[in-house]
Amino acid sequence: MGLICNRIERHEIKPGDHLYTYRAVFTYSHHGIFVGGSKVVHFRPDRNFKSITETSSNFNDPPPTPCPTFPDCGFRQPNSGVVLSCLDCFLRNGSLYRFEYGVSPTLFLTRIRGGTCTTALPDPPETVIHRAMYLLQNGFGNYDVFQNNCEDFAMYCKTGLLIVEKQGVGRSGQASSAIGAPLAAMLSSPLKLLMPSPVGIATVTAGMYCVSRYATDIGVRSDVIKVGVEDLAVNLGWNCSDAEEEEVVQDENSTSLITI
Repeated sequence: MGLICNRIERHEIKPGDHLYTYRAVFTYSHHGIFVGGSKVVHFRPDRNFKSITETSSNFNDPPPTPCPTFPDCGFRQPNSGVVLSCLDCFLRNGSLYRFEYGVSPTLFLTRIRGGTCTTALPDPPETVIHRAMYLLQNGFGNYDVFQNNCEDFAMYCKTGLLIVEKQGVGRSGQASSAIGAPLAAMLSSPLKLLMPSPVGIATVTAGMYCVSRYATDIGVRSDVIKVGVEDLAVNLGWNCSDAEEEEVVQDENSTSLITI
């Protein structure tokens, strides 16, 4: 575990690792699960994703280019944002980093930038890979920059944890950082009248920012539950409308039979 950063070399990667790389000159990071064979399963907006966040947010991954090496690179199911890519296409010439799990609260707070580590403990590699491959075939719901992005996908694969409350920030550390920084600045602004020193204001703002980031970490939150990947669609309500339609059709058929 790096004390300053989580950068690693390719020979250090192990199946089940949560990898990430930075895009757009370190503006944001893109995350995925290494499943072996130089392949990474990751989550991005599907081809039908049309949202203001697609053009205005830095958390989105740009459209991929065809891979000249692996024929199955870029595989995804229709209308799904979960993609299988080779490591080269995932990195896009960026550096390689490994997300850290089970870190101490002290180390977590020293990482000023979110999206690099969590206090939550990971599951065994075989479980992580199973979740990633299952979601590759079945999808991970709708992409959402702040509640269901690539980091949320990778963290679920590693921990199996979901947030009960659908409102607010998801598991993503970089999303909580994006929200926490301006929030901390706003909350600390009234203190300018009491603390004229710029250093004092900066210290208070940094402290509020760190506290808000730690409070949203899935390792300390009380609103998270362990959900099996096979039950994920039911828990997130992805198939609710389809299930309700099927139930209505069955009821109508039953009624027709009785009437006849």
